[in-house]
Amino acid sequence: MKTSNVFKTLTAAVLALTLTACGSSAGSNTAADTAAAEPAEAEKLTVIATANPHEVILNEVKPILKEQYNIDLEIIETEDYYTPNRAVSDGDADANYFQHVPFFDNEKAENDYKISNVGGIHIEPFGFYSKKYSSLDELPDGAHIITSNSVADHGRVLEILAKAGLITLKDGVDSLSATKEDIVDNPHNFDFSIEVNPEQLTNALDDAAADLVAINGNYAIGAGLKPSSDALLLEQADQNNPYVNIVVCQEGHENDAKIKALVEVLQSDEIVKFITDNWSDGSVIPAVK
Repeated sequence: MKTSNVFKTLTAAVLALTLTACGSSAGSNTAADTAAAEPAEAEKLTVIATANPHEVILNEVKPILKEQYNIDLEIIETEDYYTPNRAVSDGDADANYFQHVPFFDNEKAENDYKISNVGGIHIEPFGFYSKKYSSLDELPDGAHIITSNSVADHGRVLEILAKAGLITLKDGVDSLSATKEDIVDNPHNFDFSIEVNPEQLTNALDDAAADLVAINGNYAIGAGLKPSSDALLLEQADQNNPYVNIVVCQEGHENDAKIKALVEVLQSDEIVKFITDNWSDGSVIPAVK
């Protein structure tokens, strides 16, 4: 009986130790599993964009970045062309998406901004609109053609008019270099003296002096205009258009994972299809096939 009792005591002790060890191991595994199951904290990406189409496109990108890259996209809407590059250069935002290449080049050169072009996304054809006339043939001699006060837009506007046969430009200049001083023939004596901020171009349509207003695509569609049907003259755009709209980040951050992810998604087949379907009238054209 004594031997049996000793055996029982030892067996109970071994079982207790085993259960304790198992319990400790199970608890440890549970804690590890819980930690592993917790998702990594999402990385924040702040992008400044004009409302339409840039913000519309970014809102389509937002859930993709979250699902595929665990990136929380914060979109800061602006209608100001002149603060987004400074904000990115100063590190107050990660990126911006609102401008074409000539505007970017001019802003960077004039202000010594530390910013980089990291990818082309889409093109917005320039259009010429009027509330007074329904065709270019109705424009009177001396008509006021209102343009943006952004120098980067001038050559583009003038080249469109030149291709339409309304003015003639000096040989050797193009949309990237032409200025109003390069007009060598203006048979209808069009007046180009009125310039306004880009965001005010659609409002200028109501100006008594406005016979024709040159408006960039994003502002036109933002005001409810349909470039393909409402414009009296519309820029011909294709994938080689130098006025592609780009994503810009601060210099030195071109290879940041979140910046590369943003560009990759914006240039993806899914977003190309979204742009093509959403702007089937051709007012916004993907820059990649």
